[in-house]
Amino acid sequence: MRQHSGIGVLDKAVLVLRTVAEQPCSLNELCVRTGLPRATAHRLAVGLEVHRLLTRDSEGSWRPGPALPELAAGARDSLLDAAAGILPKLRDVTGESIQLYRREGTARLCVATAEPPAGLRDTVLVGARLPMTAGSGAKVLLAWADSHVQSLLLPDASFGERTLAEVRKRGWAQSAGERSAGVASVSAPVRDSAGEVIAAISVSGPIDRMGRRPGARWAADLVSAAEALHKRL
Repeated sequence: MRQHSGIGVLDKAVLVLRTVAEQPCSLNELCVRTGLPRATAHRLAVGLEVHRLLTRDSEGSWRPGPALPELAAGARDSLLDAAAGILPKLRDVTGESIQLYRREGTARLCVATAEPPAGLRDTVLVGARLPMTAGSGAKVLLAWADSHVQSLLLPDASFGERTLAEVRKRGWAQSAGERSAGVASVSAPVRDSAGEVIAAISVSGPIDRMGRRPGARWAADLVSAAEALHKRL
């Protein structure tokens, strides 16, 4: 959802930042995706580049710049704060690996985990970038992504728009052997205080233990954990 502060130049600059964060852009692509006039888009992108909020790659496309993680380093993350109290409880209920994913451009980033202490498990490291074209977490994040991102990723996905519609209807997704052979997972959307989907919470483990329809076993607990995160946010 595009938000407006009432300060036109600030709103346009943030629009440019968010657009480039979703996918690197040439100037032409930036104009198409933001709807901004060419001169305005160029002026804002160059200004953000001066402040290291954007940078250009070898092909001349703008990408998020090094100042963004520097600024973020000192910020508290309310989602991670909330997850610290929820993910371990879900792990204890399921006995399986728990992950929290955010969409970052055209990939999903693992931002938090809770692992069972022993046994065969599906370990995903914090900071791992996984595709948005396979797996239950990808289905959830793509189901509530904007139409532009969906059109970019669905042609290469192991699922289609019909699957995403089903995910939106029932409120969770499942997969078996999609992202990784022998691994099954269930995921549910996590919403912020405004009701926007900002993450996916997942439980994953071996197919032999989770089954090929893991949602039948763990969807209710997963949706409850997602709702608990929403309430904390």
